[in-house]
Amino acid sequence: MNTVNTQPSNINGLDPAALAEEVVAVTADPASGLLHFDVATQWRGGFHSESRTRSLSAAGEELEREHCIVADEPTELLGTNKGPNPQELALAALNACMTVGFVAGCATHGIELESLEIRTQCDIDLRGFLAIDDSVPAGAPVWTTQIVPKGNGTPEQFAAILEHVKKTSPNFFHAVEALSVDATIASD
Repeated sequence: MNTVNTQPSNINGLDPAALAEEVVAVTADPASGLLHFDVATQWRGGFHSESRTRSLSAAGEELEREHCIVADEPTELLGTNKGPNPQELALAALNACMTVGFVAGCATHGIELESLEIRTQCDIDLRGFLAIDDSVPAGAPVWTTQIVPKGNGTPEQFAAILEHVKKTSPNFFHAVEALSVDATIASD
């Protein structure tokens, strides 16, 4: 019997079969799914900094990466406005990571997206950062994220994909779970 593959070979710019093959490969060899990231940040004066991705290790194989991420504060917060500030970058990192998961989830379920927007907002009280009031947290205790998908999926399908993304997005995990950061002073 001849079966015809009715699954498109490309949905939302992704190959669902390749995604499925990745799942099979990592299931068979969990070490192949281990990733190591390395980013170095250099101070450029004032509040301006430049972060460079140095490498990405996937299952022990080094993948050279060279991307520059500029950060600064707006002039109203004593910066020179040469780039987004660290909080905007953190929100962007969450949104970008959730985008990856949402697009992949839609592709694996055969949902074609016309557009996808993820908006995240937070409020920070500078009394915490400036150590004016110890009862005020230095960061934003609440982030609000809205996902606006447009495509041939139903609201229920999009909601199910969002729940899956909330369980599997690394940066969603970082944002909502207690994260251990081992920060030390190191020599050059």
